[in-house]
Amino acid sequence: MRAALVGLLQSGKSTILSAISGKAIPPPGSIAIEEAIVPVPDERLDWLTEYYKPKKTTYATIDCLDLPGLNFTDEHGRAAARRLINQIRTVDLLVLVVRAFENPAVPPYRNTVNPAGDLTELKTELLLADLELVATRIEKLEKQVHKPTKTQVHDKAELALQKKLQDAIESEQPISSAIETDAEREMIKSLGFLTLKPMSVAVNIGENRLDEKFDFSGVIDSSVPVITICAKLEHELSQLDTESRAEFIADLGITESAASKFVKSCYSALGLISFLTVVSDELRAWPIKQGTAALDAAGKVHTDIKRGFIRAETFAFDDLKAIGSEKALKAAGKIRLEGKDYVVRDGDIINFRFNV
Repeated sequence: MRAALVGLLQSGKSTILSAISGKAIPPPGSIAIEEAIVPVPDERLDWLTEYYKPKKTTYATIDCLDLPGLNFTDEHGRAAARRLINQIRTVDLLVLVVRAFENPAVPPYRNTVNPAGDLTELKTELLLADLELVATRIEKLEKQVHKPTKTQVHDKAELALQKKLQDAIESEQPISSAIETDAEREMIKSLGFLTLKPMSVAVNIGENRLDEKFDFSGVIDSSVPVITICAKLEHELSQLDTESRAEFIADLGITESAASKFVKSCYSALGLISFLTVVSDELRAWPIKQGTAALDAAGKVHTDIKRGFIRAETFAFDDLKAIGSEKALKAAGKIRLEGKDYVVRDGDIINFRFNV
């Protein structure tokens, strides 16, 4: 999965990404989109590694893109920001980073620390970027629909839909409000509308606000995950050795790492769970959409397994940990043979039986 960190100038995106990935913070003034792979912390894999002792343990990962800070205070900045935004239309998730820390050495955007205001501006600019895309698409389709081509019927249908999207945006309504069917959603899927993508929010807080909660009701939907991260502190902790880090974390009363909070918010926004496999001496976590059937989960591992699917031998990680061994699980009737329509659960350990 791919996520893009999007924020205004001096929001601290790069510091957050460095803290959770270990990648160095880019130099000030960098205009390149940085990329880093963030491993998905999973205590189940840690336990299973001790149990199975595989030659290789493979954690799930999130491929993160870090956009340079966006600046919409003048036309030059707005044009540069729009070019950057248009480069992330293929990602799966947007992580909107907003600033909630004071630091005289780091002047805030628009000379004020205003998390809700920054979030509102980001959402507005994403919507305007989508409006530009809609307008460009309408202009192109209006030239095409009068030509007797094989795609004429489809082009007419899409033109009508794009005009509905335009009306929704201009009425300050979300794009989703204009999409009535799955067929319409599929019709515009390849365009990568930003405001149709899942989102999460990361609030970059100061060390004096570690316990603070942020309410963005009226700005974002209540279903959007919101986390707080003290980027400066987390980055400093990431530079320490394991023993020193554990000591500082205990002193500060931190109960969850920035990486763990970040990953959980991404999984929540995308509706993901993980199932686990132990095959050929490799223990591995596989992220899938919640509600995925066993047949499609098999295809995640390998297309041949899906093609020749017979059964999914399945048991729960929690049961294995509680009972202690696969032999005891079998005796307790906790290992099941599931068919292709079985809905995979988070923490399922699956051995796919197949024949090709």
